Amino acid sequence: MYEDFNNSNIYDNSSSENNGGQMVPNGFIPEEPKKPKKKKGGARKVALLTAAARLFGAVSGSTMVGVNMLADYFNQQQNPTRTELTTVPAGGTDDGSDSSSGDAASGTQMSATLDVSSIVEKAMPSVVAINNRMVVESNNWFFGPQQYEADSAGSGIIIGQNDTELLIVTNNHVVENSEDLSVVFIDNTSVNASIKGTDADNDLAVIAVKLADIPADTMSQFAIAVMGDSDSLKVGQGVVAIGNALGYGQSVTEGYVSALNRAVQTSEDGITRDLIQTDAAINPGNSGGALLNMDGEVVGINSAKYSDTSVEGMGYAIPISAVKDIINDLMNVKTRTEVAENRQGYLGIQALTIDQAYAKTFGMPQGVYVYKITEGGAASKSDLKEKDIITKFDGSTVRSMEDLQQMLTYYEGGDTITLTVQRLENGQYVEREVQITLDFRPADDAVNSGNAQNSGNSQN
Repeated sequence: MYEDFNNSNIYDNSSSENNGGQMVPNGFIPEEPKKPKKKKGGARKVALLTAAARLFGAVSGSTMVGVNMLADYFNQQQNPTRTELTTVPAGGTDDGSDSSSGDAASGTQMSATLDVSSIVEKAMPSVVAINNRMVVESNNWFFGPQQYEADSAGSGIIIGQNDTELLIVTNNHVVENSEDLSVVFIDNTSVNASIKGTDADNDLAVIAVKLADIPADTMSQFAIAVMGDSDSLKVGQGVVAIGNALGYGQSVTEGYVSALNRAVQTSEDGITRDLIQTDAAINPGNSGGALLNMDGEVVGINSAKYSDTSVEGMGYAIPISAVKDIINDLMNVKTRTEVAENRQGYLGIQALTIDQAYAKTFGMPQGVYVYKITEGGAASKSDLKEKDIITKFDGSTVRSMEDLQQMLTYYEGGDTITLTVQRLENGQYVEREVQITLDFRPADDAVNSGNAQNSGNSQN
């Protein structure tokens, strides 16, 4: 979980009134869409949470740095074999046998399930620590947007493997903006990892470790987690949380399911999600770790906690059953590596970031606003239109120009990609998909884009 121990929310890049230091391009006048009719009925109560990971402080500051972010995006592998997340029925084992007796609501299940030490012994080999050298953005009142490097820590769950890779699920906020990513196994062996696929809207990511990079001794000690059924959870059932709390290594906490389908909103991305609430302690560094039922099965992915000092015992986890299909998709995308700069793809657009504050002010979707399409460029040969707002790149969420630029570093000129855009039609934004065959990045674009980015605009 990401949490700033100096109580400054460095992860909120949309809090400034001037759109993060952006300058509006000349002639840019956002069109105001028709306001949608308000739905009748009571609104759900939304709790404001902080998604946090253990942040270890700045390493270097006030510099534009290259970011190896979101390295592996959403192209299907050529291998027709698909890796699947296996879920065990409630109260069962991976061989289909029944490990419990009685009804969970009656309280008889507890006597037939594992005690906490046995749960930990069974599940600990499937939980890893994740260390991330990341790029952090902050808005300085004197100098505007600044970037610097910092180290953070989180957790992950081993969920499967293919012919060449070990696959680990975690939170997107644990690995986003990654420059250097590593995984620490139960025997304290650290191995480099790559981001395979991400889903920012659901705060999920799957990372991959090459099997060839894992020592034989470590291979014999880790385990693939057993997936449970979060849909069968009941309020009051016991749960156990395992994760890399405070970056100290794996630790264990025990508690109960406090509530189900709790609508909560994190302060970092403003997205409301339906989560499992638990009083098992969820501490900084636990993000991406396992929430287990009393049969040692994964029923949730730890993700957030209340950061208010007046609140105790309110942690939250993503229910595993609700995101199983998403995780399966992320497990089976093609792993990408960064492309040499002279081979990187190029869209041929000029655009700016529409952040949360800007989107709220003008009634626009959050994403990247295309205010000019370069004549003769890749975008000009597609159905992309000026005033479109790019929200996804090959299925991956785009929230800023920095997101878009970093995604392009993993694609070559000649690659065909799909952009998801919001387009204003008859006063309403509608979603469209646009396919574009990328050009090669011009040799002088690095200079042009860097200069433009300081004003919130860029060419891609």
